[in-house]
Amino acid sequence: MAFTSFSVAMALAAAVAAVPTPTHPSDPSPVIEPTGVTHTVVAGLGGLRFEPDNVVAEKGDVVEWHFLPRNHAVAQSSFGEPCQPLADGTSIYSGFNFAVEEGQSDNVFQIVVEQTETPIWYYCPQQNGDHCKNGMTGVINQNFDNQDFSLRAHRELAAKVDESVIPALMH
Repeated sequence: MAFTSFSVAMALAAAVAAVPTPTHPSDPSPVIEPTGVTHTVVAGLGGLRFEPDNVVAEKGDVVEWHFLPRNHAVAQSSFGEPCQPLADGTSIYSGFNFAVEEGQSDNVFQIVVEQTETPIWYYCPQQNGDHCKNGMTGVINQNFDNQDFSLRAHRELAAKVDESVIPALMH
């Protein structure tokens, strides 16, 4: 009898545990559908540079970075602070997952362009060799109507930076 009571109690507990819990609707995250257009940027082609370093992309386009030797990364910055991640912690950052001695890394880094109104400034945060300070910066959707905020002006600011900041990886 004790075995039967125990079995009934366990079955009841399992049935209660299996009852679905109520869910509450929330606003879904915005989804940007890729357009099918991929812009390829090569990191390290011809030295400390991104090629091309100035990409014009539409909302939904994919920008994909390919990495050549030695060890490069992509990190988002602002125009005015070219070698450090965005102050609000929202920077895109690839991490240093692409080191190769020769050839091209099998790994690539991709983003989907979510808006075209504000340029996306980026840099290589590799501190060994001062990549950012030495011109390894780029931009997606530069405003060509304002030369005060050009890639050239961004590089001039980067050349004055003492040290690049490596962003913290978000988990």
